[in-house]
Amino acid sequence: MQAKEVMTTRPEYLDADVSIREVADKMRDIDSGFEPLVKNDKVVGVVTDRDIVVRGIAEGMDPAGKAMDIASDKPLYTFEDEDLTAVLKNMQQQKVQRLLVLNNATDKDLVGIITIGDIADHCHDDDLAKEIVASARHYA
Repeated sequence: MQAKEVMTTRPEYLDADVSIREVADKMRDIDSGFEPLVKNDKVVGVVTDRDIVVRGIAEGMDPAGKAMDIASDKPLYTFEDEDLTAVLKNMQQQKVQRLLVLNNATDKDLVGIITIGDIADHCHDDDLAKEIVASARHYA
């Protein structure tokens, strides 16, 4: 199976110029803890709920400040045609539970988001299931 078969399509994203508060509001509204930031149709950063707490609130940032100031500016990603086993290994190596999904190495257009949960929901392979469980233990 490939990433495109299990990813969340039409991902939500915000303009890179939004405030920390706007990101938090969006996360609340769509019940998410992860928000890509886009400039000129390209992902330039991602903000997690953890980023808001650790890099924002704990550091005394003004909620009206720029979200890019607390964003991870090197977004982690995979490609839509990547095999799920490779996607999961990438997540394990990067120590993350979700990745952006880009269409290809040339355009790098955002086409989805894939999580460990997405892979687990579609898992029909015993070895892959064991990898998912091992990954989940690592993040618990």
